[in-house]
Amino acid sequence: MTSIVQTVNEEARAYEGGASRPTRAYFATLLTYGGCLAAVGGLARLRGRALPDSLSPWDLLLVSLSTHKLSRTLAKDPVASPLRAPFTRFKGASGPAELHEEVRGTGARHAIGELVTCPFCLAQWVATAHVAGLLFAPRATRLAAGTMTAVALSDWLQLAYAWLQQRAEG
Repeated sequence: MTSIVQTVNEEARAYEGGASRPTRAYFATLLTYGGCLAAVGGLARLRGRALPDSLSPWDLLLVSLSTHKLSRTLAKDPVASPLRAPFTRFKGASGPAELHEEVRGTGARHAIGELVTCPFCLAQWVATAHVAGLLFAPRATRLAAGTMTAVALSDWLQLAYAWLQQRAEG
């Protein structure tokens, strides 16, 4: 067992190349995600819920748009900053109604900080939660996803309106 741990540590150091990367914390994050998937699958089996063969095109579109908006909200929105505060430091605004934050800490704190400030990284977790919601509470999930989809479309319309207004003003 000692040689396995030693090999893993050597590989982590070789990967990091002198940089301080929370490789072990990344692995723990992957295990957590896998555990969540296993828990959803186990709960579905216990409740006698069959996993669907696929998502309908409507559910795929709804979940995709909602995942986009909820991931950006969690990772960038000023109102969600208290959720990120233990893992980040405020650096300023990065766009309309979005913040730029720097990840802080080491180990798990740093890895979680990277996760919660990256809408692309969060999207996998959010989409998984949406799909689990469709399995266990489809009506409530579609309602919540529909709300976030409407907000996403509204954001895009606001940005398009601002762009058109700037063009009209010269």
